[in-house]
Amino acid sequence: QVLLVESGGGLVQAGGSRRLSCVASRSIFRFNRMGWYRQASGKQRELVAAITDYGTKNYADSVKGRFTISRDNAKNTLSLQMTSLKPEDTAVYYCNTVVGADDYWGQGTQVTVSS
Repeated sequence: QVLLVESGGGLVQAGGSRRLSCVASRSIFRFNRMGWYRQASGKQRELVAAITDYGTKNYADSVKGRFTISRDNAKNTLSLQMTSLKPEDTAVYYCNTVVGADDYWGQGTQVTVSS
């Protein structure tokens, strides 16, 4: 069982920055892949960024060059640094990992970007 707790959401002006954090209830050292997803109102949940245990990263085209995903295994923490935020980045952001056959999600943190 893994509990994921996100934080860092809030209201930010367009062009601003925000850093999201996700703390896991146990060591993430062996978690092969962790990711950030988001779901805007009325839309499907989509992958924003993911990182493997080897540090390989991938990003949605819409956030490339603006968002950076990172993980700190010593602190059991996954982070998402968001810059140059746009109103279309407004969504609930979720932390995710898959351990074995189990899919774990955090409760989500709301990011609202005002124009």
